[in-house]
Amino acid sequence: MIRIGVTGGIGSGKSVVSEIFRLHGIPLYNADREAKALNDSSPRIREQLSRLFGEDLYAGGRLDRKKLASLIFYDDRKLNAVNVIIHPELAHHFAGWCRQRERFPMTVLDAALLFESGFHRLVDRTVTVHAPEELRIDRVMRRDGMTRDAVMARINSQWPEEEKMRRADYLICNDSSHSLIRQVAGVINSIIA
Repeated sequence: MIRIGVTGGIGSGKSVVSEIFRLHGIPLYNADREAKALNDSSPRIREQLSRLFGEDLYAGGRLDRKKLASLIFYDDRKLNAVNVIIHPELAHHFAGWCRQRERFPMTVLDAALLFESGFHRLVDRTVTVHAPEELRIDRVMRRDGMTRDAVMARINSQWPEEEKMRRADYLICNDSSHSLIRQVAGVINSIIA
């Protein structure tokens, strides 16, 4: 099985591209969605996050995501501490997920922090989705109702798009003038060739 990691900065269209891979019949692991589920269900994550931030971080058996975000968004030290807790659990979960899909020739890992988290080491090929910054800003402002400053803060908290592009095996341009379907098909054909 060939594992493909798809990444891209906020507003790049990474999730749309990952969904196109899924529509080609390739199983898709959405790291963000799975991490949210693990944050609620993993006793190990709950214990460690509660130890770090207090028991009231969980309400009604679920992680208070807004509270956690407010605690870590502007504090790299706390953010790194949270990632050290969550990423190993997520990597273990992804490995088990892949074992259950060994009959498939490919799987896709959709991960915004593919390189930053070291998850690129869990895959065989990497794809970075990129788009012009102004287009990304506009997309996120419309999608999430965020201000330009808030979007820029998110962009600036991630690795530069150029660094993700430099590290990728494949690039997909999502600037509204290139066909995403054709580009994804091209990546798939290149990998299976």
